[in-house]
Amino acid sequence: MLFNTTTYLIFLPLVFVLYWTMRSCRSQNLVLLLASMVFYGWWSVPCLGLMVGTCLLNYLFVLLMQQHRHRKPWLFLSLLLNFGVLGIFKYFNFFAENLAILLNTVGIRADMPTLNIILPVGISFYTFQLSGYVIDCYKQKPASQPLLHFLTFISFFPQLVAGPIERGSHLLPQIQTRRTFSYSEGVNGLRLILLGLFKKMVIADNCAVPVDIIFANPSAFTTPVLLLGGVMFAAQIYGDFSGYSDIAKGSALLLGIHLSTNFKSPYLATSIADFWRRWHITLQLWLRDYVYIPLGGSRCKPSRKYLNVLIVFMLSGLWHGAAWTFVLWGVYHAILIIFSRPQTHLQALSLHFHRLFVFVLVCIGWVIFRCPTLTALQTYFTSLTHWKGTLLPPSATIACVGMTAALLLWFLEYRNEQRSISLDALSKPFRWSLYVLTTLIIIVFGGDNSAFIYFQF
Repeated sequence: MLFNTTTYLIFLPLVFVLYWTMRSCRSQNLVLLLASMVFYGWWSVPCLGLMVGTCLLNYLFVLLMQQHRHRKPWLFLSLLLNFGVLGIFKYFNFFAENLAILLNTVGIRADMPTLNIILPVGISFYTFQLSGYVIDCYKQKPASQPLLHFLTFISFFPQLVAGPIERGSHLLPQIQTRRTFSYSEGVNGLRLILLGLFKKMVIADNCAVPVDIIFANPSAFTTPVLLLGGVMFAAQIYGDFSGYSDIAKGSALLLGIHLSTNFKSPYLATSIADFWRRWHITLQLWLRDYVYIPLGGSRCKPSRKYLNVLIVFMLSGLWHGAAWTFVLWGVYHAILIIFSRPQTHLQALSLHFHRLFVFVLVCIGWVIFRCPTLTALQTYFTSLTHWKGTLLPPSATIACVGMTAALLLWFLEYRNEQRSISLDALSKPFRWSLYVLTTLIIIVFGGDNSAFIYFQF
């Protein structure tokens, strides 16, 4: 079930009404769990069975961990299960194909088997959330959770398929207590949903049309069009992913639950490290706490610290997809992090220059991210030296709509960072005019209800 469809706009109010008629924590969680099963099962009932089965086995391992003195074997079995399932569905074919290529290169004829299976939507997200919870239980040994609370925590439908990746310490306390309706939270939730739909349908979906055409055949276009394609993809992926996060947070607020912040105006970053403190925040925190710090973090000699950074960003790239371009994208950002220097006390002009410079570096990374293969990536960068080809970007009108909306959004984010913008400070007629105008823009200029980019991860 997609957020940007009529189905969800019917589903959410139904859940909202049923949920707030419940008078106990248990009944509220039963509604959430049932809604989450319907929401995820809308795509595939077998994938729903896989998710529920994985959750039940992890719950069993946590119980065994609580009851036995030697807990490490149960942790090992849990992580083996989680990443084994993820590996089979997401990475088996990738590693099998590359192993066959490697063996053929050294003269060993190999025909490795591949699996004809679909990738369960959101498997990377709920696998990381499950694994983080199990690791926390191993480290801290908290009291056992009722099964209903645990399943509600893992399957909570607003953030199930594309995050944010929640921690038990943040979400479980909210699930364990009865929620009461707050009018102000409800209003803020609706505002976030409206903003998220604007980002997804007006910015991302409109930018997607020319981006797909440009990256499908980069050799057919001139250098300016190719460069514009990189910038438009930066707008598309931000509008798409942060739009999802806004709708997820807004939907959760309507149900009295606060989700973690996943984006903080990333294109206003003044360094690559600052960008990663603003982009997909919950994934970076997960990798920091469960990979980077256990490897030694920055409290080791420089060469080991740089290796740790490289490992984390390679894993981040591989988490996004089974392709060498994702790995290269991770390596690219690791190199930028390693060779970057912290910037302090920047003057206004210098600050703007650093923001522009970081944005250019990020856009180069997004080109690597967007190209499906290394050959396509080579074609794109080779074509940058050719000034012959189509001069105007395809679907120029749609591109203008998407980029105009993106520039407006980035300007508002800049103003908000300079001086916090509060809609409540505006007059009621002006606020409602703004809501109506935004809704009309979404209806008139909204895209084709396409799936969110991060669903494939």
